[in-house]
Amino acid sequence: MSIKKDISIEELVDTVPGSVKYLMNEGIKCIACGEPIWGTLEEAALEKGFKESDVQRFVDELNKIAKEESGSTKEKNQKKIDIKKMDS
Repeated sequence: MSIKKDISIEELVDTVPGSVKYLMNEGIKCIACGEPIWGTLEEAALEKGFKESDVQRFVDELNKIAKEESGSTKEKNQKKIDIKKMDS
């Protein structure tokens, strides 16, 4: 899945769990304060005073995080499969 600036915050958090920590580090902290954020990544960033160039940076970096998380999941699944094969 490719992250775009119009992704909803809810979908982003569900799809890329690491996005919560990343956005908190960037100053978009309402995700963890208990109050839900409605809208898109772009809207949340602009509401916090970020520029369009910042939004594009967020998109690029979140896509890297998503790719890393996806690769990590595949490695874990592969290890589980390999272990089962060894037990047979």
